Amino acid sequence: MWIPRPLYEALPYVYMGSGVGLLGAAYLIERGPRGLLLVLGAAGLTLGLVLWMRRRAYRASLRDYDGRPLDD
Repeated sequence: MWIPRPLYEALPYVYMGSGVGLLGAAYLIERGPRGLLLVLGAAGLTLGLVLWMRRRAYRASLRDYDGRPLDD
């Protein structure tokens, strides 16, 4: 599956933003599925943070190595 690069780069922030929004909604509402909002918010925030950290680590590892083969 291919998605445009700007959308791909924004995904961790979208996940984190939606997670924070759901956590905020769970805090502000008085009735309703508060537990579900807490679980979904925590999951969204965690997913966004994990995705952001994995991309950062992968890009840092790419900078450590050059792309030349060992035969050169």
